[in-house]
Amino acid sequence: MELDAETLARLRRAIARVGRLLNEAATAEGFTPAQASVLNIVSARGSVSMTQLVALEGMNPTMLSRIIAKLAGQGLVTRAQGTGDQRTAVVESTPAGREHSDRIRSRRAERVASLMEDLDDGVAASVIEALPALEALAERANQG
Repeated sequence: MELDAETLARLRRAIARVGRLLNEAATAEGFTPAQASVLNIVSARGSVSMTQLVALEGMNPTMLSRIIAKLAGQGLVTRAQGTGDQRTAVVESTPAGREHSDRIRSRRAERVASLMEDLDDGVAASVIEALPALEALAERANQG
């Protein structure tokens, strides 16, 4: 499908505005969006290797190590050597980390719910109908 520049700009602006809104939930908890994203992944998975986190976040390993060190310093995650391969670092969420992650997710869900409630029914239905396409777009973005 060929898209004109105006359509692409509208799509980019809409995604960016929603993204900024969701990032406010992270900053309200005292995290950068990248820190919140890493914390949410670790909390959701329970235990994840640094290699997996690099792939999931599409982040530079050095930057990811800094984020993990910051979160570990706050007592939100732990970092240890993997059991099978001593070269592999494994990150796990602490109870405090899971609490923060839950609050961030809850704030984000509340914000999305509020936005959806403000839309008229037809527009809200269109957003819901577009979910498979938006999910495919997000999945493609994660693939790099």
